Amino acid sequence: MKSLLLVITSAVGLLALSLVYNTLRLQPAGAPPAFSAVLPDIPAARAAQRLAESLRFRTISQDQPVQPLANEFAGFNSYLEQQYPAVHQSLQVEAINQHSRLYRWAGKNPDAPGVLLLAHSDVVPVEPGTESQWQQPAFGGVIADGYIWGRGTLDDKSSVLAWLEALEYLLQNGFEPAIDIWLAIGHDEEVGGRFGAVAMAEQLRQRGERFSLALDEGGAITRGMVPGVERPVASIMAAEKGYVTLELIASGSGGHSSTPPMETAVGRLSAAVARLETEQMPRHLRPPVSTMLERIAPELPWVSRMAIANRWLLEPLLLSSFGKTRVGNALLRTTTAPTMLNAGIKDNVLATQASAVVNFRILPGDSVTEVEQHVAAVVDDPAITIRRYSPFVSEPSEVSDINSAAYMHIAGAVRDVFPDALLSTGVVTGATDLRHYRGLYAQRFNFVPLTYQPDDLERFHGTDERVSVEAYRKMVICYIRLLQRAASIAD
Repeated sequence: MKSLLLVITSAVGLLALSLVYNTLRLQPAGAPPAFSAVLPDIPAARAAQRLAESLRFRTISQDQPVQPLANEFAGFNSYLEQQYPAVHQSLQVEAINQHSRLYRWAGKNPDAPGVLLLAHSDVVPVEPGTESQWQQPAFGGVIADGYIWGRGTLDDKSSVLAWLEALEYLLQNGFEPAIDIWLAIGHDEEVGGRFGAVAMAEQLRQRGERFSLALDEGGAITRGMVPGVERPVASIMAAEKGYVTLELIASGSGGHSSTPPMETAVGRLSAAVARLETEQMPRHLRPPVSTMLERIAPELPWVSRMAIANRWLLEPLLLSSFGKTRVGNALLRTTTAPTMLNAGIKDNVLATQASAVVNFRILPGDSVTEVEQHVAAVVDDPAITIRRYSPFVSEPSEVSDINSAAYMHIAGAVRDVFPDALLSTGVVTGATDLRHYRGLYAQRFNFVPLTYQPDDLERFHGTDERVSVEAYRKMVICYIRLLQRAASIAD
């Protein structure tokens, strides 16, 4: 018995030492050395004014080739030509489906893979009835209280203007890229990118273009959004979730509601939707989310750090704890979101048909086919038809390499401009134009060098969208530094 106790005590001691050792091994991620001790100096007030003026063009997304707001997009693109003369004189510029723009700055080594930068000029509309809730008019282009106010400051005209500011600066200062730099500005990202990104990607495929790096919106620098982490966190996203929406249709006998059958179409459908919410696809801790946790772990309290460092033992606990929040749940699984219900014509008439629309954001490692199989198995009702709701379907992206030169270019630029930021990664839970460029790049990342606070999340597609003048200045400088890093040496 003493020998058994000794063995057990020794095993427990070794396990404890192992847990502590693994926890202590977690260290913050490094970054390339500074590109230069001196950061670029830009005319911040003028840059902010250009962004503000661009917001006055109501480039609201329209899901049709001929848009009622065509004059707004035409005016916006003319404005860019006027404000960035060096870019429009020195770069090749193509209009794609009238309103999108494809820019190419030819590098000294045309045979080397280039860099592809993405942004979009379209914005979502202001919700009717909320116009008076804005502190400044949504399309007024006002600079006040240290902020640039208006629809597009966060999503995504700031990226369009900041990239052009960076290119204009580099041209005016004699920079010569070693590789091609491409900028693709879509005009319908908010409604799927069918006439913008899809068309531009096809043009690039037909020409046989290849890129070492493709970069779009999706990640950012956040402060105060990760519990227990005081430093700002730069999330350079290495993957994007997939997308599919399914429709469930249940049929039943009609008639007067005073003599209902034992089971109605509405009841059948409701039960099926409830099962889908209860029996969701399983949680997984996969890259790049597992890498994200490892990157932020050194800043977390000891217990959280230990759980992350010892996933081989504590992963079930980690999945349960992290998955209790909305964001954590979205990062760990393919999500199930019923979004639309339709049934009936009158309160006393039985519906002969009821339908529900359910949206799924697909975790890397899962697939559209697996989602459809899961839904069929959970619904398990031959009286309910399941079909795709729309042709807008996207598989999750591949996971890019955060040890690649492409990631290091971005990380290095962030470290240059935001030296206190914790470098991390993650997965984009939404959808961006970058999904349409699959097969054109070696590495893809989603990141915009803007710093967000928790209350900024409500401003995306919401009221009082704004960006501070200082945050926008740093965004432009970070883009300049990224291009200096990425295009100075041919891969």
